[in-house]
Amino acid sequence: MKGTDEIWTPLKVLAWTTGYLSEKGIENARREAEWLLCAATGMERMGLYLNFDRPLHDDELAVYRGMVARRARREPLQHILGTQEFDGLDFMVSPAALIPRHDTEVLVATACAQAPTARTVLDIGTGSGCIAISLALRLPHAAITAVDLSPDALSIARRNAEQNNAQIEFLLGSFFQPVVGRRFDLIVSNPPYITHADLATLQPEVRDFEPRLALDGGPDGLDAYRVLAAEAPRHLEPNGWLLMEIGAGQDKDVAGLLADAGFDAIVTVPDSAGILRVVGGQWHAV
Repeated sequence: MKGTDEIWTPLKVLAWTTGYLSEKGIENARREAEWLLCAATGMERMGLYLNFDRPLHDDELAVYRGMVARRARREPLQHILGTQEFDGLDFMVSPAALIPRHDTEVLVATACAQAPTARTVLDIGTGSGCIAISLALRLPHAAITAVDLSPDALSIARRNAEQNNAQIEFLLGSFFQPVVGRRFDLIVSNPPYITHADLATLQPEVRDFEPRLALDGGPDGLDAYRVLAAEAPRHLEPNGWLLMEIGAGQDKDVAGLLADAGFDAIVTVPDSAGILRVVGGQWHAV
């Protein structure tokens, strides 16, 4: 797409970009080319095909070329577009926090199913705020507190809460440190769970562009779960729930940590692909 004297139409641009991104190892290259062109032109996807033979303006092409170049370097599509849909809501994204993933919607749904009457909720490692914000809107009677170790991530989370009209208390700190002496009906977390060995094998979009702090789960991927299982009982009301997202194959280990800490009514919940994605337990001790 280098010829400045050529006439570039949406159809021609999409055909060229699909081939180019495919060569760079991008899956679903055609769909991503469409999303990028929609962002560059302001047209809806249907509009691209209703105007398939309209010559694109120079400014549209300039913006589009820049986006395609970034994607070819394996920068995440969501970073380029600046947003990601999660649980029916739009979230701003940045390299400061993990991009919201649809797998995590299972944690939100499980929290609502297991603790529908929760009055106080704590989200540990909130990142973009997607879990806390979704719960704030699904459980309007609950007071939501969200904690993160990264000031930059909290800044994005606050902006997302404002954008989605969610009232949330955001606190800076590690795990339960910002809420010493407080108890909650429900604690949720999507902690880092990638092992040291697996970090190097991640896709470039994740390995090179998403925050290592939110990915690195230690030598066996379970560092954060040990802390959560051990410390959550001091911060749960009687009959309160601790629910956590896990990586593939971690269900037995995480369930064992919960059982050893005194949790019961332990649940495991699969995602849409059948992979066990959430593990949780209820705290009955007073």
